[in-house]
Amino acid sequence: MNRVSTFGNYQSALLDLMTAQTRAQDAQERVSTQKVATDLSGFGRSSETLTALKSSQSRIQGFIDTGETVASRLETQALALNRIADGVSGAREAIAAALASGRTDGLMLELQGHYQITQDGLNSRHQNRYLFAGSQSATPPVTAMTMADLADLPAASDAFANDSLKQVSRLDEGTLMETGFLANEVGHEGFDIFRDIQLFHEATPLNGGLDDATRDFLTAQLTRLDQARETVTNFGARNGSLQNRVDSILTAQTTQKVSLDEMLSKKTDADLAQALTDLELSQVAIQASAQVINQLRQVSLLNFLS
Repeated sequence: MNRVSTFGNYQSALLDLMTAQTRAQDAQERVSTQKVATDLSGFGRSSETLTALKSSQSRIQGFIDTGETVASRLETQALALNRIADGVSGAREAIAAALASGRTDGLMLELQGHYQITQDGLNSRHQNRYLFAGSQSATPPVTAMTMADLADLPAASDAFANDSLKQVSRLDEGTLMETGFLANEVGHEGFDIFRDIQLFHEATPLNGGLDDATRDFLTAQLTRLDQARETVTNFGARNGSLQNRVDSILTAQTTQKVSLDEMLSKKTDADLAQALTDLELSQVAIQASAQVINQLRQVSLLNFLS
């Protein structure tokens, strides 16, 4: 004969209620987090696979962040190189106009403006760091503020304060890319010309009409300025090539990350429809268990003994 006790009935009903509450909590977590579990222990045997996937995901995201920073720097560098080229081209146009008119009135003032444009380009900054300063990116790479300052130096090369260490970036596991240029590499030809013109002006003021010596000197500077512009343009082309390569690497890494995200999603994302169904069923079970407990209060054996 099986014995029926009030304590046993209460204990069975309470266990059913606790089980239903646990199921409800689990379903509620899946609905709110949209994940199968909130820690690795909840994924069981697949936890090692998930750890490896997350590690790969974090590593690729790190490379993507680095690549985006490099791409932004190269974009700023392209603008700076264009500005340097504009300064050199502007100087050539000013001299060509003076030769065409046969007068040099205001020529030095124009050239000083174009020198300033060139210097500003070489002293360009990205994220408050000088682009063309090498490793000494907190110090302006060009120190001569005017053409007169440049002429006071023993040589044009003395106007550059950058060192010889170029910016190098790691874009993925096996790709180290040299993405930086140096001010003295980009601007030395143009600065040589600006300095020579300033020294000529100090010896023979460029103001007024043109004599044969001045005309020959200025004509020679046109060819030199063409070469200086070509040098800057070549650096711009190299910068564009670097931009294309960085963009290609970023595209491949983004595609790889999307693939990893999908793999992780399949393993970690909860089935929301199933989670909502489980939540509703568990709530029904909680209500049923609560009603059973309430009814047990009315069927106590003590009521029959009384």
